[in-house]
Amino acid sequence: MKRIHKVLVANRGEIAVRVLRTCRRLGLRTVAVFSDADRDAPHVRLADEAMHLGPPPAKESYLSIERVLAAAKASGADAIHPGYGFLSENEDFARACEAAGFVFVGPPAEAIELMGNKRQAKLRMQAADVPCIPGYEAARPGEALDDEALVREGQRVGFPLMVKAAAGGGGRGMRLVREPGALLEAIRSARSEATNAFGSGELILERAIEGARHVEVQVFADAHGNAVHLGERDCSVQRRHQKVIEESPSPAVTPELRERMGAVAVQAIRAIGYRGAGTIEFLLAPDGDFFFMEMNTRLQVEHPVTELITGLDLVEWQMRVADGEPLPRTQPEITWRGHAMEARLCAEDPARGFLPQTGRLLAWEPPAGEGVRVDHGVRAGQDITPFYDSMQAKVIAYGPDRETARERLAAALRELTVFGVTTNSTFIQYVLEHEAFRRGRYDTGFVGAHAPPEALQALGRASTEEQALLAALLFHDDAQALARKGGFDATLTGWSSSYALPVPVSLHDGASELRASVRPVAPEAYEVRVGDTLVALSLRALAPERAEVEVAGRRRAVRYRRAGSTLWCTLDGVTRQLRDVSFRPPSERERASDGRLRAPMDGRIIRVSAEVGATVKRGDVLVVLEAMKMESSLIAPTDGVVTAVNVTVGAQVPARHVVAVVSPAAKEAA
Repeated sequence: MKRIHKVLVANRGEIAVRVLRTCRRLGLRTVAVFSDADRDAPHVRLADEAMHLGPPPAKESYLSIERVLAAAKASGADAIHPGYGFLSENEDFARACEAAGFVFVGPPAEAIELMGNKRQAKLRMQAADVPCIPGYEAARPGEALDDEALVREGQRVGFPLMVKAAAGGGGRGMRLVREPGALLEAIRSARSEATNAFGSGELILERAIEGARHVEVQVFADAHGNAVHLGERDCSVQRRHQKVIEESPSPAVTPELRERMGAVAVQAIRAIGYRGAGTIEFLLAPDGDFFFMEMNTRLQVEHPVTELITGLDLVEWQMRVADGEPLPRTQPEITWRGHAMEARLCAEDPARGFLPQTGRLLAWEPPAGEGVRVDHGVRAGQDITPFYDSMQAKVIAYGPDRETARERLAAALRELTVFGVTTNSTFIQYVLEHEAFRRGRYDTGFVGAHAPPEALQALGRASTEEQALLAALLFHDDAQALARKGGFDATLTGWSSSYALPVPVSLHDGASELRASVRPVAPEAYEVRVGDTLVALSLRALAPERAEVEVAGRRRAVRYRRAGSTLWCTLDGVTRQLRDVSFRPPSERERASDGRLRAPMDGRIIRVSAEVGATVKRGDVLVVLEAMKMESSLIAPTDGVVTAVNVTVGAQVPARHVVAVVSPAAKEAA
């Protein structure tokens, strides 16, 4: 008998929207939950009804088992779908749902608990004859996992070596160690980060397999003894051990290898009595050997690529299995066709070490077109806060072959318009166009090898022609605004009865200043001088905040948005944020460091190492800030003495807040 009629989705953002849409298609009533920060979020508006959980911090809302269960009870829901992240891999939550009479749309609590700990999971997989990476996980009685034991065993395992948090994932609590002398500090750092992120500082060691690919297999099982795999996904393009681009099928997996990996993955889930959707993650070595890394006992972020090549709805499968039905298809009935790629669009700045970004979305226009799918949970006018993950959307493309999928994904990212918050879109386009990626010859070291910091800082750097266009666009927008305010014909913008004088324009992109002079020579026509170069261009308005620029016979469309003194502009798929500093007083120009240590983003203070009166050296870590699940160390800007500390552990601070002040050390008298 059918048990599920009304589903509460215990999540937010794009995955909540994704689950809600399938539930509605299946005719199920839906309930969303929200924190104060998400009152007007798209997932709240999409559901049949919504329940308030609490304040913005996840621990007081989306991570509160008591509040989620109370919301489910008050709404009359039969089932709870956890999405991914938050409580999705929390065995206590799964047990609490069952105890309260709700259907938990996920695996048994025992499987979540076992596979949620990398150490225990690895031991169970070894017992099931699943190939595992050599390392140390204190498998025998009397073996320890303290710092001293890990240093000793690390020497035995050999280098390069991975230090990994036993609990959690997402790259947190993970360190690559190449030299014996760096092992102890890596262990201490990983343990601290793991304790803060997961509430457990337990670590394991694994031999680092260089040149390996991260290939995972989607698995499904039901309560009737059926288990299948739905093929593999290649997730090797990563930054900070977190996935950026995923694709299926993997360019490195042959049909024969797919069959072997799939059989091992099914063997693994049968060994633990699994039920529902899961993913077995492998490292695929250059020689073709593969090793179990971990299992994710939930739906993966990258599940859409599997859906596109199989034609299946994995959320629907989850709901049917949770309701007691057998798997919709047997292994021979599962087929794969074409190729799919997914890019994770994150609010972060690649040029600044992928620093998370917050702010208000001034514009959000997702791309469309054949083979393009965008899963998102944002809207224009919404605030991107520091309380949750930096991923805002997933852009997915499908094609009959890999190159078509790649080209469609690149085109979709060029079409995407996001103003108000910096994203990693330009970085993703860089990866997609890189020769190593185009040829499918990449591994988990791709970003480090092909996108070093200096390359990331150069992404989107404007050419002289582009600088001229940006300066003219700012001038043009100001003139248009003046025309609207004065009530005269905007087509006369730039007209003059005499020779027009050039107008100086200065724009700052956060790293450097662009200086130009703009001279209108006719309606919609300008001469712009950048340094010694003179650029003649025309700029014709197409619609509000859309224009067409022509330089030397070449026409291009440009989208833009003004927000006070800030100009957001997208040209050829590159989005830039520039601040008009044309009339900035000289006193406000960049100065040498004044010793003030400022928060680079909105976030929560998780560690304060500075004390007033302490002597510090430039580069010493004084404060650690957490935002969007990432930690940022704030370091002393100069040698000197700490003269002020303006934060405490647990405090929430806005971007640019002065957290501490270091007075430069006085030079010794000659």
